[in-house]
Amino acid sequence: MPTPQSAIVAPDGPLGLFLILHLKSGADAAVRQAAAAFPALLDEIAATAPQAQLVGALAFGPQQWERLSTTRPQRLKPFGPLDGGTLRAPATGGDVLLHLHSARADLNYLLAHRFIEPLRPWIARAEETPAFRYLDARDLTGFIDGTENPQEDAERREVALIGDEDAEFAGGSYVIAQRYVHHLERWNTMPQREQEGIIGRSKPDSVELDDEVKPPTAHIARVVIEEDGEELEIVRHSLPYGAASGDSGLFFLAYSRDLGIYDKMLRNMFGLSGDGLHDRLMEFTEAVSGGYFFAPAVERLQRL
Repeated sequence: MPTPQSAIVAPDGPLGLFLILHLKSGADAAVRQAAAAFPALLDEIAATAPQAQLVGALAFGPQQWERLSTTRPQRLKPFGPLDGGTLRAPATGGDVLLHLHSARADLNYLLAHRFIEPLRPWIARAEETPAFRYLDARDLTGFIDGTENPQEDAERREVALIGDEDAEFAGGSYVIAQRYVHHLERWNTMPQREQEGIIGRSKPDSVELDDEVKPPTAHIARVVIEEDGEELEIVRHSLPYGAASGDSGLFFLAYSRDLGIYDKMLRNMFGLSGDGLHDRLMEFTEAVSGGYFFAPAVERLQRL
């Protein structure tokens, strides 16, 4: 299989950086050059501090990919806005997504800075979100995040990487990127037992609640989906972000070989699955951005 980009399968570092670029018309030649040079740039900076375990992935929105390639991954499509009445998620899209994680914020910054330098004349708008591991890998709600994530390298590859089903794009991955702003003041007034019912897990140790006490509107009841006896899995790389004096929340980012899994999870979360239920966690957080992207294998990236 072609080489997947390093951020996809690697365990999360304690510090992340998510950068989405919206580009002006005419940027394609500059994007090609910057993208093809990205793997070497990443290796160069990572080699200065191997202990920091700097890894990265570069991905493209559907429209940008069509301008770079005459063929496209079978399932790549734009992110559609979600409207469940009181619950909504916007489709803000983006042309280029850069995802970095490591043990050093300065290396994340340096790599992002050097990557976008030749693109600066073409940037119409940028959304940059530095993020961090919180305590023992908890969300700002206080619950451990990513408990359902596949842990073994082989399983993460199987879940995240496109394979023979779309051989031209093998080693690549479909990416979802959404930024959520948490309403923590309201959340923190809730008794712990009610919070646990909303998440579907115990707060101290992330043990799943028994089926007889776990509400059907619990977060994990909505996002853990089984088909034909198999759980539909994704590889999450979400991290908390925020300022003590400003907005705080979660940057949700995940990789999958099947973009359709994201659609199913989102419909369940936002009350669009047809069963009349929604994810109660969505009552305490607000999606403010959303986009689908494609992260090609390293060899295809270099050929751009």
